[in-house]
This record gives sequence, structure tokens and C-alpha cells, in this order.
Amino acid sequence: MADRHDRLRLQLTEIEQALRLLDLWSESKPDQRELASTQPFCIDTLSLDQWLQWILIPRMKELLDTGLPLPGNCNIHAIAEESFKDLRQDCSHLLVLLKQFDETLMLPH
Repeated sequence: MADRHDRLRLQLTEIEQALRLLDLWSESKPDQRELASTQPFCIDTLSLDQWLQWILIPRMKELLDTGLPLPGNCNIHAIAEESFKDLRQDCSHLLVLLKQFDETLMLPH
């Protein structure tokens, strides 16, 4: 399990780095209403890059730090392919990282 957790921590760092390199990392935090969406991926209030930065990465780090159960499947890659397809930046590396993250989450505990 430690290997899986270590791999997930590294993947979260790599996802953050990729977002920064693509200039998809923001210094401005969305307001509480936007962060409180109950829709999957906060699709009604946040862009996917915002959701990754302000929801997924902090929550996953919290789960890893506290030892709480991790989700078994997020399927982030599929929504990322759709969400990032019209960006002018080349998001292929970020998509690879998100696919690897999904695969790691699905590994047996």
C-alpha cells in the first residue's frame, strides 16, 4: 500500500507541474460557492484545470496524509480528453499523467 500511496503522491506532484507548465495553474482561488458544487468534477462551476488544482489535488493529499480510504476509480482521463481538446496548448503529457493516476487508483489496495 505504501508503494501505491507514494506513487499517487508523485503523480499528484507531476500533475501540478504539468498544469503549471501549461499555464493552467491559478493563484486566484474560486469562491466558496463554486467549490461547493455537488456535480461531478464541479462541471457546473469550475473548469477541469480548476477542479484539479482546487479540489482533486488537495483532497487526495488529505486522504493520503490521513490514511482515509481512496476512491477506487475517478475516470479523470476521459473527462480531461474532452475538456482539454480545444486548448491551444499541447496537453498530451497532462493526459498521460491523468491516465496513469486513474490506473494507480484502480490498483488493488
